[in-house]
Amino acid sequence: MFAIMKFTVVKKDNKSKARLGKLKTDHGEISTPIFMPVGTAGTVKGVHQHELINDTEAKIILGNTYHLYLRPGVDTIQKAGGLHKFINWNKPLLTDSGGYQVYSLSSKRKIEEKGVKFQSHIDGSYHFFTPEYAIDIQRIIGADIIMAFDECTPYPCDFKYAKKSMELTHRWLKRCCDRFDRTEGKYNFKQTLFPIVQGSVYKDLRKKSAEEIAKFEREGNAIGGLSVGEPHDLMYEMTEVVCSILPLDKPRYLMGVGTPVNLLENIALGIDMFDCVMPTRNARNGMLFTSEGTINLKNKKWKDDFTTLDENGTSYVDSSYSKAYVHHLFKSNEILGKQIASLHNIKFYLWLMQETKKHIKNGTFTNWKNMMVKKLNVRL
Repeated sequence: MFAIMKFTVVKKDNKSKARLGKLKTDHGEISTPIFMPVGTAGTVKGVHQHELINDTEAKIILGNTYHLYLRPGVDTIQKAGGLHKFINWNKPLLTDSGGYQVYSLSSKRKIEEKGVKFQSHIDGSYHFFTPEYAIDIQRIIGADIIMAFDECTPYPCDFKYAKKSMELTHRWLKRCCDRFDRTEGKYNFKQTLFPIVQGSVYKDLRKKSAEEIAKFEREGNAIGGLSVGEPHDLMYEMTEVVCSILPLDKPRYLMGVGTPVNLLENIALGIDMFDCVMPTRNARNGMLFTSEGTINLKNKKWKDDFTTLDENGTSYVDSSYSKAYVHHLFKSNEILGKQIASLHNIKFYLWLMQETKKHIKNGTFTNWKNMMVKKLNVRL
């Protein structure tokens, strides 16, 4: 009845809760910890699919149910044979159910027990998502891993509302699971449903939510409602609580997180999967992540700096471009500058995951992580 997705813990770190894992889907195997570039509307902005495969070695990317539902629409995606074929991507895909958009469209939506009525940010038209419909749409999109429909609470959020929202998310999860288990995938491969832990920044709510979704015994679990403005220390505190409860033998996905430092600290707490728009969004604004800290390439100090974008990161960066050249591209408002910066940042995030896996394997993760956190917090 359930979709088949196999996750194996390969090795655990001896000084933290970090672990190496292997996640097998019908579109390929993913080694964890892993960062997933975000392709909200069927594209990782500014980056070709062949670059993701050949240059960054990305193993899995994301699409978003809300955005794909509005454009190009599920009819077009189904006619194409699913999102994999529509965007020419033959590796694993994950879709967010649209719960985050429920959060971000607070002025244009109404939440009720049955579902959410919302207004399109594109043309103002009205739509209604139920948990069942969110599953149906994701069946048509055809991602390997799909998410339960939830409400993502804002920060700050009072306890009463956070509790009410969490309980609604749990009731919606039951409906999502029922719909998922009564339906089949449309494209001759298996799909897997992940529930989402909510509870804002309240330990007892997070504990209760983690316990509740663990009872559904799905193949993986996600943690939502973090990285929405709360201090990083609170994020880590909630992650630690949830990871102490969620099953050890299943992947844990921390949604929408985050900075390179966030990734390393949460890996140490037991997280296996991440996604975030930050690498490409920041890149389009001239910010580069490097092994020595962050760079704002729009700053005049880089005008005559002909060194490569990351001098100490030659294992992942294209050394044919200098800081001075990309600075010039941004000052000239050339699209190529945003493309180079986007590809660089994605490469960096995935390089960081490769280094993480290497150090977990070698038993040196904690010391290396502490050293890297200091470097990554530097603004160059």
